[in-house]
Amino acid sequence: MADQTKNVFISHVHEDDAGLGKIKTLLAKNGMTIRDSSINSSNPNNAKSEAYIKSDILAPQINWAGTLVVYVSPATKDSKWVNWEIEYAHKMGKRIVGVWEHGTKDCDLPEALNNYADAVVGWHGNSIIDAINGQGDVWEKPDGGSCDVRPITRHPCG
Repeated sequence: MADQTKNVFISHVHEDDAGLGKIKTLLAKNGMTIRDSSINSSNPNNAKSEAYIKSDILAPQINWAGTLVVYVSPATKDSKWVNWEIEYAHKMGKRIVGVWEHGTKDCDLPEALNNYADAVVGWHGNSIIDAINGQGDVWEKPDGGSCDVRPITRHPCG
């Protein structure tokens, strides 16, 4: 596989900052370099105004990225920021990919990810790359196995 570079925003909780380096390393070993515009301890956000953070910090970073990757850990489910980032990315028509934290056995997904993800994949480099590239909208368990069939939401025409 030829080396490829992608612009992504990795939505996560700050307790999971260490996982960002791990996902970048995993992808690099499998031929993908990612440029990550997310806010983390090496790129901190010291603003206090929620409206300012959303409109002037997070929104431009998500707009720059081609894909929103959600780093799914047990703490992610209850993060209002992760849910907002997913909802915003959905409104902007971004591809949304959930990636289970390495070693996670199972945990609940953030509600917005459950509603809007294009794919949710296990900790496997090729699966993550395929999901980012839009080559398969799969839903996997943390171990990479198939999830149960998911009902799809129907919208009326017109």
